[in-house]
Amino acid sequence: MAKYESVAVFSVKEGEEKAKALVEKFKSLIEANGTIEAVDEWGVRRLAYPINYEPDGYYVLYTFEADVNVPAEIERVYNITDGVLRSLIVAR
Repeated sequence: MAKYESVAVFSVKEGEEKAKALVEKFKSLIEANGTIEAVDEWGVRRLAYPINYEPDGYYVLYTFEADVNVPAEIERVYNITDGVLRSLIVAR
């Protein structure tokens, strides 16, 4: 098991409730494949530049421990999920 951090920026165009639903979706995905150490919700912040004409995003930092093939699966789900503006997974 390796340790990872993932930062995701979710869209707030459809409301903060939709962003919080995405937070829970990815939290449960990580828990199903590994162990979550922490979920740090930074909340709504101004983006450095608009992404898809959106000036704000909901930032979340996940700290978790998982098998080495799990980050690729999480990245795949990030890429196909509507409402995810940006994401990054790094090994700690």
